[in-house]
Amino acid sequence: MKTPELKILLFDIGGVLLNNAWGHESRRKAADLFTLDYEEMNVLHNFIFSTYETGKITLDEYLDTVVFNHARDFSREEFKDFMFAQSVELPNMLAWLTAWKQNHCGFRIFAVNNEGRELNQYRINTFNLHQVFDAFISSSEVGMVKPDPNIWRLAMGIAQAQPEQCVYFDDRLMLARAARKLGIRAYHHQSFDETRQILEALSHSPLSDYEYQFNQ
Repeated sequence: MKTPELKILLFDIGGVLLNNAWGHESRRKAADLFTLDYEEMNVLHNFIFSTYETGKITLDEYLDTVVFNHARDFSREEFKDFMFAQSVELPNMLAWLTAWKQNHCGFRIFAVNNEGRELNQYRINTFNLHQVFDAFISSSEVGMVKPDPNIWRLAMGIAQAQPEQCVYFDDRLMLARAARKLGIRAYHHQSFDETRQILEALSHSPLSDYEYQFNQ
């Protein structure tokens, strides 16, 4: 049976196009700047963050538990402004992918990412991610976080695509492997140059003629 034509590219955002919005480095910086107990903050973050990422609580409710559980000499808005400002574009990938898509209009590109709603919306708007993504399957909107296989199944359902018609990129090998278990052609994103070469090869060769190897 002929392999169906490639239709859908699925991308994580944090660690591929942008940095991680609120990773441990940003939390450490926040603790230093605002004179917080990092260890306490980190325990509370780990306790509640998945609830925030799945959209069950707001950013303010997350902060009530993690930061504003004590009286503070700074405002909630000051802290949120700091959180948002931690997001930066990683070198090359976003600009290149945006231009690449304009020349390869046969490809549709979906984001499949774990992110709280307010951070997700800020990053989409600030970095003009609508230019590159046709849809966002974000954990806070769909109530699931990777590696739940149903988040990829939902993406494929929205795209009306089969696993063999999809290629997925994630900076975490564990999540690339989780997608592979569903039959998706998933790559562990490790550098701009490597991912660019994969996309260029896919755009010049039918999937059935393209020799595909999973990253180890």
